[in-house]
Amino acid sequence: MPILNLFDLEGKKAIITGGGRGLGKGMAEGLCEAGAKVVMIGSSQSVVRSAEEFRKKGLNAIGLVGDLSDENNVSIIFNKAFNQLDKHIDILINNAGIQKRHKCDEFSLEDWDRVLQLNLNVVFMLCQLAGRKMLRQKYGKIINLASMLSYFGGVTVPAYAASKGGVVQLTKALSNEWSQQNVHVNAIAPGYMDTEMNVNLLNDKKRNMEILNRIPQKRWGTPEDLKGIAVFLASPASDYINGAIIPVDGGYLGR
Repeated sequence: MPILNLFDLEGKKAIITGGGRGLGKGMAEGLCEAGAKVVMIGSSQSVVRSAEEFRKKGLNAIGLVGDLSDENNVSIIFNKAFNQLDKHIDILINNAGIQKRHKCDEFSLEDWDRVLQLNLNVVFMLCQLAGRKMLRQKYGKIINLASMLSYFGGVTVPAYAASKGGVVQLTKALSNEWSQQNVHVNAIAPGYMDTEMNVNLLNDKKRNMEILNRIPQKRWGTPEDLKGIAVFLASPASDYINGAIIPVDGGYLGR
């Protein structure tokens, strides 16, 4: 197969959560530009507006509003997205997530549960729902979103760190069982990204400078920086990659 064809997603059908803004929007646009039809799931109307923006560019995108944080909604929302794709799925990107910041000794169980529910439990549930269909068709690409805090403990973010550590181990566990059936499960570990979730860090001059000083590339990442790796992991170019956790961090982990 010619090399450029390895990255071609023409005719592929994808679901991405948290697709209305930030990193999710960037990855969704990348999949669309590579030829995929993408259902973008988001918790607000911004996902509908983002999909409309993509369609004006000639891309095949659908925005679906749904609250994945409610466990009872997950299968309902997944099935709605699946039906929008003519009851076929090739690619799932689990990007939706939340962050709560408190000192560890003051971190409430309520906030702990909320973070773990969306960042880890929902990821497992969606992997199962998509995985069952992919196993039957003997093909699929699942991409989970890990984090720098899959490697480090961080400060004031115990639930987020625990959830993202869990995402890494879940990715490996699923890969161990599913890769022999041509269902590939991998994860992207974004570095420090200039997104809404990191606004507190960006506005903290001292912490911002500490982060920049450690990043060899000397800049924060952007949603554009995840387009290439998302298309790669969603395409035939990555057909012998399984259970990998790939940092996209400007070299942060190397320091």
